[in-house]
This record gives sequence, structure tokens and C-alpha cells, in this order.
Amino acid sequence: MPRAVPAAVVAAVAAMTAAVTVLAGCQQPSGASGVSGVSGTGLEPGKAAATAAPPPAYDYEPVFLGVDECSSFGTTSFTEVSCASERAAARVVARHDGKVSEGPPCPATTDFVLHISAPGPTRDEDGDGRITQGYACMRKLQEPHPGDPGGGGGPRTIVGDCVYSAGEGEVRETACDGKGRHAPEYRVTQAVKKRSGCPDATVLYVGLGGSEPVGCARPV
Repeated sequence: MPRAVPAAVVAAVAAMTAAVTVLAGCQQPSGASGVSGVSGTGLEPGKAAATAAPPPAYDYEPVFLGVDECSSFGTTSFTEVSCASERAAARVVARHDGKVSEGPPCPATTDFVLHISAPGPTRDEDGDGRITQGYACMRKLQEPHPGDPGGGGGPRTIVGDCVYSAGEGEVRETACDGKGRHAPEYRVTQAVKKRSGCPDATVLYVGLGGSEPVGCARPV
């Protein structure tokens, strides 16, 4: 039986692919097979970080990458730019203080997350000289959008996404069109509050988080 299984302050980028929870105890039709998995809500963060000089003094505290503001292209660091600029790459769709693991989830179709940091004392809670100030949920200005259903990425797994078995106790998200590095094996067709709400054809339960945390998945 299958087991249902982040002025220029610097940012660390959450990776676009990651482990997904597979919840234990699903109903499996005769002859069906499934996979089990580890804890997670969509993406396993692969972090790259750097720091920049402190922002200039203001009479008020400006918010770096506030909602509806845009960031430049980047791999390890990002700058805030006008959304009309040719350098603009992505727009902030939500902005929260604190750590991703402790704050509200990003909107479902977020493409990636920026972990916003500022220069800090030599010793801090992580010993890395940076103080985490929050995170920005980003949506690219141009396609493709990995956070869209079936897109194969984004910080969350949502209805319409596909996953593949990544080893014992783990599944990972991949593009449903088969153009990713891994072929899709299961598609999340529905989100429900409890496993009992999934249809009989479900062979895998995937942890989604949110108000409807159980994803009902079928073979592709």
C-alpha cells in the first residue's frame, strides 16, 4: 500500500525543485503502486547568499522589495529596480517578515522565493554575519512560470503539479509535459482537508500544506 507522503540588501534564493511530503496510509486500488516521502511543503531550499553595503539613511525605514516592486536578474544577489526597467526580472507578489518556515506560505503560483538579509554583527543566531529580515515571494515577469500548475517548480506543490519517485521515502516535483529532467509519474488532481476526501482512484497522498493539506495523486 502506498504511503501518502528567500537600498540593496542581499537575498538567498530558494531552489526551484525539492522534496515533497508523501502522507502515510492511502487507499490503493488493486495493482496500483505508490511512493512514500519526507517532510516538506513543495521545495527543498538550496541557498546561495551574499551581502551588500547597508542602504543609505532615510527619514523613514524603506522596505526592500515591497509588494508590487521588482527585482533584477541574479543568481546570488538581487537589486530592486523599476518594473519598467529592462533589468526587471520578477515582481514581488507577497512579502513577509521572519523565516519562511515560520511565516505564511507564498501564493500558490509563486515562481521562487528571495530570503532577504541585511549586514549584521559578526556573531548572530546563525554565525554567518547576516540577520534575516524576511522573504519575498516572486513571480517572473515573463514565461515560463515554474510555479504554475504542472510547471515543475515553485516553492509549493499545488493541484495540477506532477511528481516522480526520487528514492525511498521521497517524491519530487517535475514538469507535467515531460520536458523536465525527470518524467512525471503522478499528478495531483485534488486538494482536500483529509485523506478520506480523496477519490477512490487515488494511489498517492502528497502533503501540500495550507487549509487543504492533502493532495490526491493519480498515475500519469
